[in-house]
Amino acid sequence: MKKLLRYLKKYKLQSVLAPLFKLLEACFELFVPIIVAAIIDNGIKGGGGTSYIIYSALILVALGVVGLISAVSAQYFAAKAAVGFSKGLRHDLFKKMQSLSYADIDGLGTGKMITRMTSDVNQIQSGVNLVLRLFMRSPFIVFGAMIMAFVINPPSGIIFAITIAILCVIVFGIMLISIPLYRKVQGNLDRVTVATRETLTGARVLRAFCKEEDEIANYDKQNTELTKSQLFVGRISALMNPLTYAIINVGIIALLHTGALQINAGNLSQGQVVALYNYMTQILVELIKLANLIITVTKSFACAGRITQVLDMHPSLISGGGEGTGSNHFIEFKNVSVNYGNAGENALTDISFTVEKGQTIGIIGGTGAGKTTLVNTVPHFYDVSQGEVLINGCNVNSIGDEKLRDMCGVVPQRAVLFKGTIRENLQWGKADATDGEIENALETAQAADVVKGKGKGLDELVEQGGKNFSGGQRQRLTIARALVKKSNILILDDSASALDYATDAKLRQSLKKLDYSPTVFIVSQRTSSIKHADKIIVLDAGKMVGCGTHDELIKTCDIYREIHFSQVDEKKEAANG
Repeated sequence: MKKLLRYLKKYKLQSVLAPLFKLLEACFELFVPIIVAAIIDNGIKGGGGTSYIIYSALILVALGVVGLISAVSAQYFAAKAAVGFSKGLRHDLFKKMQSLSYADIDGLGTGKMITRMTSDVNQIQSGVNLVLRLFMRSPFIVFGAMIMAFVINPPSGIIFAITIAILCVIVFGIMLISIPLYRKVQGNLDRVTVATRETLTGARVLRAFCKEEDEIANYDKQNTELTKSQLFVGRISALMNPLTYAIINVGIIALLHTGALQINAGNLSQGQVVALYNYMTQILVELIKLANLIITVTKSFACAGRITQVLDMHPSLISGGGEGTGSNHFIEFKNVSVNYGNAGENALTDISFTVEKGQTIGIIGGTGAGKTTLVNTVPHFYDVSQGEVLINGCNVNSIGDEKLRDMCGVVPQRAVLFKGTIRENLQWGKADATDGEIENALETAQAADVVKGKGKGLDELVEQGGKNFSGGQRQRLTIARALVKKSNILILDDSASALDYATDAKLRQSLKKLDYSPTVFIVSQRTSSIKHADKIIVLDAGKMVGCGTHDELIKTCDIYREIHFSQVDEKKEAANG
């Protein structure tokens, strides 16, 4: 939590004023029992009369008004500091998440990141708000009441001291037990969030396979575990209030017994006993507030630890290292191997090939062969474990991610569009792209008809995730988004899988006609999509088992030949020559 306190630096004034106004309110509150005692002893018993009682009552009203103003001011400053704190924390947390590599995000998990950005930050915000309002006020009232008790009557003050000591042991003991349990609760909440996200994302798949009941059962299991952990820690935390009430009531009984004896002995007045009783009641109220504060703070500490883990993460991508051994080729893979974290086997092993500027490179292989991993090393989405990827003789690590990715137009395997207009989505490739440039990219991507079919053209709204477009339409629009950049390197990661053969063929022809002649990587499951590539890389279990043109691989590579003839009629292929 200490590391997160820096987010309050911009709100130092509010962080000071909030507790100060609360202390001011507490001071006025401590005067109330004294004035009540004076009304009893001097106004009612002492013969001060109605005028004295009215005068004292007006003082009580004035203290109440000033206390209310102080409380409202404290709430305002505390809320401003807490909201500002959470704003800065969310900003840096989101920035950190954006800086993490694909491998880091894969390891951390989307569900956990969502929980940290929402539930955890909100819990810490509540903790900061309550701490600024009550952390100084409640102890001040408790110990202030004890001091006032000693001033009024030392024997009664001893009862206050013993009561407060026992209460502190109970309150802080429960807090120490609760902290690790609340961490477990947040971990269970992560799992529920992940399950919910997966269910919503894969709703169509679940219904297609009639797995609704299985998913409901799985969710019930996760939800039950969360409920059990919350109930367990809740029961422990719930002990605080009854134990506090019990101890305070025992203290009140002892106080009234002692007070009665002191009155009989002539050492205490009736008004002073009432004042002592009021002080004990104030302690009860403040300790209940303090107990709730500690429960909230306990949750906040658990959440703060989880957020700090993310903020302390260092992106695993290596930048600025490895200048490269030099190359006469535009792109060169030299003995490249890639391993995902602690995976037992490499995703890629000893891959070596060269690419010249303007060439089209086809990449094919079975599921899990490493095709996506291969192309993701070019824009440095993943680090290589061994070997190096060179562009113009420079290691991709040394180029700088921003500069490198500006050179690349990437169409990922999953076509993702963002909420906004079609124009806004396509301008991700180039912020100042004109409508003419966008239309040219749409023509090349075979997506012009998609836009023309919409009533508002480029101003047509895109729903979250592009759900108001079909899979093929989303793919063509994401290809157009990459083409708007006019990058030197274009990576199409199985981005035409939802297109029919005719549209796919037109797309490949259009790419060849581009005037800036980009180097194109095409990842595909279809040999027809890469048949006319200048070079085809065949992968199997992360190893390169073939490299050459279509005709060469038909003769020399068994795996490529098997893939190809499983998709076309061998006799018809032979007849076509």
